[in-house]
This record gives sequence, C-alpha cells and structure tokens, in this order.
Amino acid sequence: MITPFALNLRHLRALAAIVAHRNVSAAAEAVSLSQPALTQGLAKLERQLGIPLFLRRTDGVHATPAGLVMAERATAALDHLAKAVRAMGRGGARGFARADLLMTGTQLHAFLSLADAGSFAAASARTGITQPALHRAVRDLEQLCGIALDERTGRGLTITAAGRRLARGIRLAAAEIAAAISEVSPDPGVGTRIAIGAMPLSRALLLPAAIAALMRNEPRVTIDVREGSWRELVEPLRDGAIDLMVGALRDPPPSGLVQEPLFVDRLIVVGRAGHPLLGGPPPTLDDYRRYGWVIGQPDTPLRRHWQRLFEGGPTPAAPLECGSVMVIRGVLGQSDLLTLLSADQVAVEIANGMLALIGALPVHGERTIGLTTREGWRPTAVQTRFLGLLRAAVEDRRLQEIE
Repeated sequence: MITPFALNLRHLRALAAIVAHRNVSAAAEAVSLSQPALTQGLAKLERQLGIPLFLRRTDGVHATPAGLVMAERATAALDHLAKAVRAMGRGGARGFARADLLMTGTQLHAFLSLADAGSFAAASARTGITQPALHRAVRDLEQLCGIALDERTGRGLTITAAGRRLARGIRLAAAEIAAAISEVSPDPGVGTRIAIGAMPLSRALLLPAAIAALMRNEPRVTIDVREGSWRELVEPLRDGAIDLMVGALRDPPPSGLVQEPLFVDRLIVVGRAGHPLLGGPPPTLDDYRRYGWVIGQPDTPLRRHWQRLFEGGPTPAAPLECGSVMVIRGVLGQSDLLTLLSADQVAVEIANGMLALIGALPVHGERTIGLTTREGWRPTAVQTRFLGLLRAAVEDRRLQEIE
C-alpha cells in the first residue's frame, strides 16, 4: 500500500489546478511547473494509486471521481501544512515566506519520524533510513523554514515549539492524504485504518460492539484503539494521530473540537460483594462518608461528580486516585473502599458476584457519553460506516434498557 509521503507534494498541489482549468498546461503554469514535468508527474501518481485520476478528451481534461477525491483531500492536506508554517512564526533571515510550497515528502517523513522517535538513531531504526540521510533531510527542512526545529539539551534532543507546530501540521496532512489513498483504492478496504481514542466507559460495551460489527463487514480494515483518559487522548486527536475519541464529553466543548452526544450514562456507587453497606436500608450520604473512596484524577468528570456529591458537608477520605478501571476493580474486590462508575463498566463483575451495586446517586449522577472529533474532519466511507455502527450500538443499548 502506498504511503502518504511517497506521493510528490508538488504534483498533489497541481491536482486542484487541473480540476479548475481542465487543462494541464494552464495548471502547470499555475503551480510553477513545466507542462512535461506535470504530465509525467500525473502519470506517476496514477501508476502509484493504480487508478486514473483524469480523462483526456477533446474538450479538455476531466477529473474522474477518484481525481476529484484526490484533489480535494490533497488541497486540505496542503492547507494543514501552510497553517503549520504560519503558526511557527516568522522565519529567520534564510526562511521562506511560503516554505510549505517547497517541502518534499522525504523531508516531512524524516522530521515526523524524528519528532515521534525522539532521536535520529531511534528514527533510523524505525524507518530503515540511514541517520545521515535523516539528518540531511531535517536540516534541509529547517533551512526552508528558517527556524530551529530541534535542539540539543542536557537530556538529549528536544523538538522546539515551532517544530511541534510543524509536526502537528505534517500529521494532519498525512492523515488527509492517507484518507484519499484509501478512498480511491481499486481494492476497497486494503490499507484503510481507523484510529480510535477509547476512554474508560466506551471500552466496556459500546466500542467493542461497533468494532465487531465493522470487522464482520470490513475484514481488511485495520483498527487501532488507543486507551487513555481524555487528557491523554486529546492532543493525539488534535495532532491527527487518532481520528476520534469515544467517552465522556466536556462542557463546554474545547476549542477546535466537535462533540456529538450519544447517550446519558448514570453513575452508581460500587463496592465489593459483601460490603458492610449491603443488606440494609438504602445508604445515605452520611453512610458513604464513613468509607474511603477511589476517585478519578483531578479535572476529570468522575472527580467532579464525586466532589459535587459531597458538597455542603464533610468530604470522605479518598486514599486512591486512579483512572484505570482494571486497577479499581481489583482494589474494590479486596477492600471496603467505594467508587463511582458506570453500571456498564462493572456489569460483568456484578453479574459474577465479584462486585456489587451499593446504591444509586441521589443527585449529580449523570454524564454525557459521545464522540469527539476535530473541526473540519471528513471521515472516509469506512470511517462513516463505523460512526453509523457506533450510533446503532447506542440504539441497541437503549432498546435493551426498555426491555
């Protein structure tokens, strides 16, 4: 499968011009290429992709459906690069005002590999490119930008603030080009990838159901699930390292992100089977205050729910702060600690008699679960199908609750 960085950026830039002018010569002039160079470049693109992008007719050059997709996605990818260059700030004396117009896929691949790996040696090991070649490509890119992209510190190599902005733009551009390659591939499904950020609740029932349904219909799709808290996943989402997050939504929505509510989840108080609070009348807040709690990390929805639960009175001890449901389950089973969780997250443990529902919350027991994506993100056809399966899994959940 062809990779985004294997495609010539200047030829990708010319696609929109060909669509607009319907003439290769006029498009070549618009992007400062010779007509023979663009003709050869276009032929190479079509060979790499294995599909025609344009049809040559007597009344001009007409884009195929695949050509339109490639042109649109390529334009969006190159816009990400241009925005990243502008965000880096004004370059030095040797920097070019539109450095993005001169960047090559080799340079972008080299620098992103360095940013991800943290050193030239590690980047070389990951990519198979020699260290001198990586170093040369990164330095050429740095000269184009006119600003330092990395620096040596006592702890080793560090990517500068400008370099981090550029790396984000490169990731977003690469994700857009990868989406284009996937959409125009003559072999549907091959090379298609969905990267999902999974917050704790989504991993219990919702996400597995949607993934299983997609894999039954799209067996060649690669699904990459990255687990973590909202705080751990939001920057990879902004960077384009993941396509979407599933879990508790934030209020208000963070800048640059789009949230779609899926359902409202009700929290319960959970403890071990045989907990002292079981078997009697429904526990009160004073009963809950007599026991220690496992609580979420600061600035998480679970933590805020717990704090609001005990507003206006004494706050119980909270000896453990933890975001791992697996760890929480293990600790609860061997202590009298309590915690707040969704019933879905501990449904299996409750059914098996390992944990128990201690009580429902009298107030402040709801949180909205949904999708979080980047502003302007345009899912591929397969990604759109996956989103539909997520929504269908939510509907199935609602029907089960009614029954």
